[in-house]
Amino acid sequence: MLDELLRELVSIPSRFGEEDRISQFVGSYLEEHGLPVEYQEIEGFGSNVISRIKGKRTTVVLNGHMDTVGLSDGWTRNPWGEVDGDRFYGLGSADMKGGLAAIIAAFVEVSMLPRKKRPTVVFTAVVDEEGYSRGAWRLIESGSIKDADVVFVAEPTNEAVMLGARGRFVLHLKAHGRKAHAARPEEGINAIEELSRLTSYLPTVRMKTHRRLGRGSYCTLYIHGEADGLSVPDYAEAIVDRHVVIGEDWDRIEAEVRAAMEKLGIKANVEVSRFNRPTPEMPPYVVRDNNRFASTLIKVYKSLWGEEPRKTYGKSVGDFNYFGAYLRVPTIVFGPKGSNWHAADEWVSLSSVQRVQKTYVELMKTLGSSRGMLT
Repeated sequence: MLDELLRELVSIPSRFGEEDRISQFVGSYLEEHGLPVEYQEIEGFGSNVISRIKGKRTTVVLNGHMDTVGLSDGWTRNPWGEVDGDRFYGLGSADMKGGLAAIIAAFVEVSMLPRKKRPTVVFTAVVDEEGYSRGAWRLIESGSIKDADVVFVAEPTNEAVMLGARGRFVLHLKAHGRKAHAARPEEGINAIEELSRLTSYLPTVRMKTHRRLGRGSYCTLYIHGEADGLSVPDYAEAIVDRHVVIGEDWDRIEAEVRAAMEKLGIKANVEVSRFNRPTPEMPPYVVRDNNRFASTLIKVYKSLWGEEPRKTYGKSVGDFNYFGAYLRVPTIVFGPKGSNWHAADEWVSLSSVQRVQKTYVELMKTLGSSRGMLT
């Protein structure tokens, strides 16, 4: 059943912004198994799918996203699903339809347990994770999961337990120079060259280091400027990614950039602003090492598979940042093994998807027992 569910999910194209079909499939699948379904429409992106089963006092949210990036060049396997041994190839198979299939199947199985032997579980499948996390933000903003005690996200972690992640800001830099004839560049201020000097320097800025999340980073994502004929270009703009750790905020980042401009003697007038986005920024977050939900997951995994899973922390961002930073509950990421996310010949391990599904089922059973309820 699990392999067939994964095959169905991967066979449905669901690039972010085009999630209607997969939203309907996931909802219908749950309804066919007798589960209540709420559709939370995100205009232009399909719908979040929410299903809740009541149990004991603890409320657990299981989360996954349904969207993928677009299909890239270079595929040698069927991007809509192909099996080769333990590897299931397909667009979004690892990121994250393998994990999504695992938590759908786990949720269905847990729903068959007596109410007194499970926690309250809320299944959530969301849209637009690969874009601006509109689905995750709507879940939080609407209050649909305001009673959550913990969120488990089944993003691919190679069966490691991820206990936090760096955050992200995006800068929009606009450089205004002075136009002159290109044969006399010394009479003007070249906005392209000045902005390029700044963006090339930013990765060398001293950034804060966090003992779990590591160090922040800068990366220029876009830069553009052009001359008006044989002229010194007087305008250029850049979009720059800034991944951050706990203790770094917008004021600190803006101060870093302005200090860099002063140190370099940037002649252009550079406007520094946040890149406009439809959802809030994505702050970093960390779950305590001794958090009871994390400890329980690790114990369950070890009891099932004979070894303790590795603890890890995310270098980049995802919906988990919203749950961890804005919902302010422990947000733990645990998902299957795979590779080539966002690239050609993406694949997920079928046996790993099965282990993840089994782990989540046993985790829900443990959290539904008297022992699992202890703080």
